[in-house]
Amino acid sequence: MPIDPSARIAPTARVHADAIVGAGVVIGDFAIIEQDVSIGAGTRLEPYVYVKRWTTLGDGNQISAGTVLGTDPLDKNFKGERSYLKIGHRNIIREHYTVSRGTQPESSTVVGDDNYVMTSGHIAHNCIIGNRTVIASCALIAGHVEVEDQAFISGGVVVHQYSKIGRLAMIGGNTRVNLDAPPYFLYSGFDIAPIGLNLVGLKRAGFGMEDVRALKVAYRLLYRTGLKLEDALGRIESECTTEHARHLIQFARTSKRGICRENG
Repeated sequence: MPIDPSARIAPTARVHADAIVGAGVVIGDFAIIEQDVSIGAGTRLEPYVYVKRWTTLGDGNQISAGTVLGTDPLDKNFKGERSYLKIGHRNIIREHYTVSRGTQPESSTVVGDDNYVMTSGHIAHNCIIGNRTVIASCALIAGHVEVEDQAFISGGVVVHQYSKIGRLAMIGGNTRVNLDAPPYFLYSGFDIAPIGLNLVGLKRAGFGMEDVRALKVAYRLLYRTGLKLEDALGRIESECTTEHARHLIQFARTSKRGICRENG
């Protein structure tokens, strides 16, 4: 049976007969669930949530009032073909938020696990959002953006399409992310610029003194010595041998848009 008998569905909600609704799901008043939707066990949808076709929600998600999941992409190239929105487990998405499905046929927008997404923003088509991120109110994430695990995106941030934000990076409020932001660092300014290590985030993530010390050296080499990018990465590679420094190097070397640096 597509709808588990333990699910609680408000009488004013509209749930398509072909939707899959798991055990213990709560669906509030005036919510709409289309066909080809799967909602995992223990998920709670507040009133006026709209889950559109080809959307999958894992277990234990909390979706607040007025949120729309699986919207058609805001992309003039979109022709209406089947594509997907795939959301993992235990995410919190607060009021009045929109998340689009992919643009290209059979492509996906993917949101991982344990993310906290605040109010009145947008995650666009084909984004990949990792695990345990925070995306604050009124942040706008454009198409094909990738956000690695535990990144923090402050309120009012706008992220340019195809940009990438690294693990445990923290983006300050109202920043324009128009280049890739390497992991572990703090960023601010109208056009994104590095301003130091994300020490609070690193501490909360359990980084030890040696890990932090290596990242401080890496930051100095990358942003304080005036070295060309590849020269700086070579120095980091030889002087900083932790797994996190290696991830930083890989991130920078595989960047397609180019990483942000203080002097461009």
